[in-house]
Amino acid sequence: MAKKMLKIRQTGSPIRRPAVQRKTLIGLGLNKMHREVELEDTPEIRGMIRSVRHMVEIVD
Repeated sequence: MAKKMLKIRQTGSPIRRPAVQRKTLIGLGLNKMHREVELEDTPEIRGMIRSVRHMVEIVD
C-alpha cells in the first residue's frame, strides 16, 4: 500500500518567533522561505504542521 505524502511549503519567516517554532521548522526540513519538502502523512508530522500553521502551507 502506497504511503500518503504531504507537500509542505514554508511561507512565513522564523525571525522573531519562539525557539520552539524555529526548531519545529528545522525538524520538518524547512529553514528558508519558499522551500518545499515532501513528508509522509503521519500524526506526528500533522502535529508539527499544526504548531507552525501560520508559517507553512500544504501544497496540492
